[in-house]
Amino acid sequence: MKTDNRLFYGSCFALITTALSFSIRAGILVQLGSELSLSASQLGFINSMWFLGFPISMVVGGLIYHKVGGKVIMQFALFAHAAGIILTIFAGSYEMLLISTLLIGLGNGCTEAACNPMIADMYSGNEVNTKLNRFHMWFPGGIVIGALISKFMTDAAMSWQSQIWVIMIPTIIYAWLFFGQSWPKAKVEKAAQIGGNLSAMMSPLFIFMFFCMALTAISEFGPQQWVGVILAKSGAHPMLILALVTGLMAVARYFGGSIVAKLDITGVLLGSAIMTTIGVFLFSTQTGSMAYVAAIFFALGVAYFWPNMIGFIAKYIPASGALGMSVVGAVGMFSSSIFQPIIGAWIDSDKAAAKAQGLTGDELELVAGQATLGTMAIFPAILIIAFAVLFFWMQSKKTTEAVEV
Repeated sequence: MKTDNRLFYGSCFALITTALSFSIRAGILVQLGSELSLSASQLGFINSMWFLGFPISMVVGGLIYHKVGGKVIMQFALFAHAAGIILTIFAGSYEMLLISTLLIGLGNGCTEAACNPMIADMYSGNEVNTKLNRFHMWFPGGIVIGALISKFMTDAAMSWQSQIWVIMIPTIIYAWLFFGQSWPKAKVEKAAQIGGNLSAMMSPLFIFMFFCMALTAISEFGPQQWVGVILAKSGAHPMLILALVTGLMAVARYFGGSIVAKLDITGVLLGSAIMTTIGVFLFSTQTGSMAYVAAIFFALGVAYFWPNMIGFIAKYIPASGALGMSVVGAVGMFSSSIFQPIIGAWIDSDKAAAKAQGLTGDELELVAGQATLGTMAIFPAILIIAFAVLFFWMQSKKTTEAVEV
């Protein structure tokens, strides 16, 4: 197998490891809490370690990528994943679970920090967009796989420890694929220098995309985290909604390269913002079977956000290098964690307002939840304006450059 193929497939299995650690952990929370006598608050803090480790290792990995090399970062990812999995399986205390989950989060962040720039350096032209989209398809794809495995094993009365062992399978596969392979060098000389990275990151375009990434991430992860709870009272099945959204996202990302080739990255981002806004708006107004229609719009919208935000940085701000891609990815994950309690406060406020109107039970939960989803539609709506400005500015820039030539 060629080196570039082994590196790319290794990246995919590393991201599958990340996705399984997300979905299988979610699937075993009830068992975990019951066996170790953990409160909901303690389980919440355990989950937060996953999100905390991710941006920390992404930023640190981006800073040292061209000093130590992506290969070393992935070696640490392997150590963190393997140690985190084993410590989780043999954990007998709350504190041990905090440490093990943090390790897995660090491994997940290292995967993004090492693999995004590796793909950008290894391929050229639209192939970069194709490979980034196909690499990132394995996060939603892996979530579907993990959710199905967890459900099957739980229904079969298998222990939560045996489910965690499953995460070790893609970990071993990516270790084998990466073993003995040489990492590609940076295509742009400035990309290999921290000074050049920081200089490029001070540009107005990078700062603009930095803030847009915060909004694209919360537009994706905000509704996904809460829509199941809200729609459970609407007649739609939350797990079917989750499966539909993540499944469509994986398929859409597989064909992402050809979509970008036809519409350009800025056109794809603008279209994604429009589709996401429609999807979240429909979530906030529809019930029953129409919720599945909303899920289709939402999935086709958010599918292209994350990989093409990274792809835009790689293509149009290449001097920002691995650090630029890592910082943009980290702010996306960090904004998701920051906004979660804010969204929770919106739900509490909307519940109080619904209760004041005399609503109770499922009707109260549905009305309050949909009101919150309506507020969440503000995030992608702002992005429609932002990406429209970006689209027309980039088009005018290309026209000017063509005339000058």
